[in-house]
Amino acid sequence: MSKKVWITGASSGLGLHTARALEEAGFCVVKGARSYADEKKRTDGLCLPLDVTSEESVKGFVDNALALTGVPDVLIHCAGVLNLGACESYEDAEIRLVMETNFFGLTRMVRHVLPLMRERKQGRIVAFSSINGLLGIPWEGAYTASKHAMEGYLECLRMEVRPFGIEVMAVEPGDHSSGSTLYRRHGKNMTEENPYFARYQKGIAVIAHDEENGSSPEKLGKKIARALKKKRLPGKMCIAKWDQHMAVMLHDLLPAKLFSRFISMYYKQ
Repeated sequence: MSKKVWITGASSGLGLHTARALEEAGFCVVKGARSYADEKKRTDGLCLPLDVTSEESVKGFVDNALALTGVPDVLIHCAGVLNLGACESYEDAEIRLVMETNFFGLTRMVRHVLPLMRERKQGRIVAFSSINGLLGIPWEGAYTASKHAMEGYLECLRMEVRPFGIEVMAVEPGDHSSGSTLYRRHGKNMTEENPYFARYQKGIAVIAHDEENGSSPEKLGKKIARALKKKRLPGKMCIAKWDQHMAVMLHDLLPAKLFSRFISMYYKQ
């Protein structure tokens, strides 16, 4: 019998490619996304509307997914949003949307799905963090904060649920060419009058270039599928190019000021 996977953020980006790879690998995948509220955008009967920022929507998704497959073997949280801007210039609503989607979206899904897994004394929870969960870069302050929150939450969760036979894995992707412009927003205050604007323009040009020339999202999806077929799930999986792995190592080794200077130069600051 094929393993059952519920995945959020499945209609675009890395969530879409992960869902496809899992289906190709023989998993039974229930896909959730906000865009599936439009029936025309559903590819099959296992596409369900899901807004992870809404408690009501999450509950509805869980009820409907249970009716389709029963309790999942794996929950994957891929839903995410990025808002580019200066830390000083973010409005509260912009930061809240990023946190509600990336971090609180995860905690909502866990709160609804974990009890089902715990009763069976088995299950796997996988959440897409990011390289930004390990280090920060300019103009991604809200996103980086949300991913750091996810990293801390997942580390605690991993220890708490182990006695119940449940495994937790954090996926930490680097840049991937996955259509990320679909979820990339710009802070409304990042206008020409903003004192950061000139440097911001240079920085986001580097960010866009790295994303457009990023790693293959198809390969990432296949790596997730292979990991889920293993007897033991890794606690973390950093999927990135060698230079981004190196950046993580330098972040941990170099003095903070020196590393910040190094990263600032890369982003032309």
